[in-house]
Amino acid sequence: MNKTRHLLLAVAALAALSGAAGATGLATCESGPKSGWQPPEKLEKQLTDKGWKVRRIKEDGGCYEVYALDDKGERVEAYFHPVTFDPVPTKPR
Repeated sequence: MNKTRHLLLAVAALAALSGAAGATGLATCESGPKSGWQPPEKLEKQLTDKGWKVRRIKEDGGCYEVYALDDKGERVEAYFHPVTFDPVPTKPR
């Protein structure tokens, strides 16, 4: 009985951790289904038109997370809403 209980607790803990593993928790977007998202390439073009050098765009917390150099050459990690491309404020680390 005790072994079964420990196994169930371990499985529950792993399930909880695996759901959170993909998101950093710095930002969250209520972005709806991905079918309504704009393509990341469009966001990249918008940012490069502003002088940014985009290194990478990935999904995180329902947002687009962008790693880039801004128009001043400074490193940036920024979040954008995937439907509106509005900047999303982040929580302090």
